[in-house]
Amino acid sequence: MAVPIMQAVRVGAYVVKQHVTGRKRYPLVLMLEPLFRCNLACAGCGKIDYPAAILNQRMSVQECLDADTEAGAPVIAVAGGEPLLHKEMPEIIRGLIARKKYVYLCTNALLLEKKMDDYEPSPFFSWDVHLDGDQTMHDASVCQDGVYERAVAAIKKAKARGFRLSINCTVFDGTDPKRLANFFDEVMAMGVDGIMTAPGYAYERAPDQAHFLNRQKTKQLFRDVFRLGKGKKWRFTQSPLFLNFLAGNEQYHCTPWGKPLRNVFGWQRPCYLLGEGYAKTFQELMDDTKWDDYGTGNYEKCADCMVHSGYESTAVMDAVRRPWHIAKVALFGPETEKPMVPEISLANQRPAEYVFTQHVDARMAEIAAAKKPAKPPRVTVVDAPASAPVVAADAAD
Repeated sequence: MAVPIMQAVRVGAYVVKQHVTGRKRYPLVLMLEPLFRCNLACAGCGKIDYPAAILNQRMSVQECLDADTEAGAPVIAVAGGEPLLHKEMPEIIRGLIARKKYVYLCTNALLLEKKMDDYEPSPFFSWDVHLDGDQTMHDASVCQDGVYERAVAAIKKAKARGFRLSINCTVFDGTDPKRLANFFDEVMAMGVDGIMTAPGYAYERAPDQAHFLNRQKTKQLFRDVFRLGKGKKWRFTQSPLFLNFLAGNEQYHCTPWGKPLRNVFGWQRPCYLLGEGYAKTFQELMDDTKWDDYGTGNYEKCADCMVHSGYESTAVMDAVRRPWHIAKVALFGPETEKPMVPEISLANQRPAEYVFTQHVDARMAEIAAAKKPAKPPRVTVVDAPASAPVVAADAAD
């Protein structure tokens, strides 16, 4: 089992409690993005296209802990950018673990060997290493040769040191199912604790727009991969029902509030993938976001999305409502032969709005205002005898 039994029990109890108390919207995983700065420039990434002044921003330790207090989710994923570039990251992680939150620290692993001594193995902590396939696939994805080898070396060292570690594998159009299946075999042989996988989201400002999957291609790709994986002991850190969804067997709608994001702008509306606005507090995010305006079938930007940040929570909530169903899928794996469920209609989706520049400009103005020096006091020289000069200072206008 990729997820430790105690973690599964505690998260399950949390979800059941929300259902019993009738809470309509609640977070399952808090997404923390303490910085956007990264030491890679991946062609499919939409997280690093900001002016230097914003890339230099950092959430403080206290802001990260306050975000946890506000959301109260049992699981926290710390992403970026590259989190290991944050000088206070060890303190942030220690603070979250002290609260007994299950923390996944996402990293491209380029700094992992150097920074590993700043962290300690814990049942509440796991590295989550970005690895998009075998050496050729991954190095092409991150647009830099040699990254795969360095990541694999760091993975092996982390496992030897007793850390829990999973990989985060994003797939794109043109991925060969056999090659991806072989890669899953390889990472299992490395001793990783689990695999998290999903199709890449078509960030509107990502440099490469040609290789994002649409929903039909996503479903066929994962069906082909899961068919090849029958009988193999692949361990996934995701709900079996989410994997069943990727294979076209569940007609799920997005649950964007299930994985709310707090970053240097604030609480991002509506989700980790879309920055359509920001709230100052978590409660404001929950209460004032027009949730029905988003999701596949509702909004053009969401049309092809099948990413875990939106649909994993839906799958977990479905498991509470249909425990027999998740048991069946967990036992036999995702269906790969029967007809896929009907797709959600896009006929009534509203057109995309492009507001990235507006929010960047607003944040840049805030940064500039914070750096602007205070206006100096106005100095008035008063006539006086040479032996007794007097200087009077007035408050600035």
